[in-house]
Amino acid sequence: MKELKELIDRLLSERPSDWENLPDIELYRDQVLSYMKRQHSLQPEEDQLTGAMINNYIKSGLLPRASGKKYTKDHLVYLTAICSLKQVLSVGETDELMKLQPSISDARNFYEEYQSLLDGAFKDTANKLDWEGTEQQLAMAALQLAISSYAQKLACQKILALLKEEEIPPKGKNPKK
Repeated sequence: MKELKELIDRLLSERPSDWENLPDIELYRDQVLSYMKRQHSLQPEEDQLTGAMINNYIKSGLLPRASGKKYTKDHLVYLTAICSLKQVLSVGETDELMKLQPSISDARNFYEEYQSLLDGAFKDTANKLDWEGTEQQLAMAALQLAISSYAQKLACQKILALLKEEEIPPKGKNPKK
């Protein structure tokens, strides 16, 4: 299947821009939306970022407010990660996960870690796909990917819940040391 071969090629080659290639100038919201389409070229059009989503991320505290009406390189970093994570997690879970990252206060360090993890995940996924497989093999591969995603999501949610429990001790008790 030609389309599957193209997906494999894109999983192996397409990535969000490196830190050095992110715009150094501040962008207006419409420019951010346009830029984010390029950052997530593998996502279907209906899953692309909207202005309303940006507003919701700001209101929920997931994304810092814009400086005036302009968004910085740091905003692009966080939006790039948020747009990937929201495909799997709720906004609240995404917020918890990002706040738990030791590097979150340093956008560049966080982004480089994010890109490394994304690169590995894309390569692993591409290597699991056999574009020359039969229809039955492809159906089984799709099922395997879906079940793997489900299991990984459950594990991620459990880890977040455990970390949240560690963070907030019950009333009258001292936190674990």
